[in-house]
Amino acid sequence: MERRVVLVRAVNVGGTAKLPMALWRELAASLGATDVRTYIASGNMVCAVPGESDAFDRALEQAVQESCGFFREVVSRSPDEMSAALDSHPFEVVDPKLSYVCFLRDEPTPEAVAAARELPTGEDRWEVVGAELHLRYAQGAGRPQMNDAAIGRALGVSGTSRNLRTVGKLVELSRS
Repeated sequence: MERRVVLVRAVNVGGTAKLPMALWRELAASLGATDVRTYIASGNMVCAVPGESDAFDRALEQAVQESCGFFREVVSRSPDEMSAALDSHPFEVVDPKLSYVCFLRDEPTPEAVAAARELPTGEDRWEVVGAELHLRYAQGAGRPQMNDAAIGRALGVSGTSRNLRTVGKLVELSRS
């Protein structure tokens, strides 16, 4: 069984898609995951998954939809991949709350990255490194100058973002 950091997109924010962390853990365990732990209530989980990780992620998406009545994408990374994403953050980290990694389902094409580069960003910055979209907000994610949703659409791949503080904590939890 491979150890994974499993992230679900857009739950427990804005009051619409509620996914209690106890249920999140139960769903993973019902699919054969072991040593299941969650971190804060935003859909972060560390566990050992049975079989192929992408198949587990897709099964977990289906389990969330069946249990909660809404679809949310699941993205996972190995502890080494999470650590590499943290280490490859291409921007100066003024405050870990202002810098994010968006873990993408797939690597965007060079053409999609070029198209996304045409969008205005103000003082905010983004860069694709492999299958991660690195973001740095000048004034925080709550007051973005760039339209990160439009950038994501231009890239043509979905993902879920976590700030560097959370990514660091997930790396730590995945190795303990």
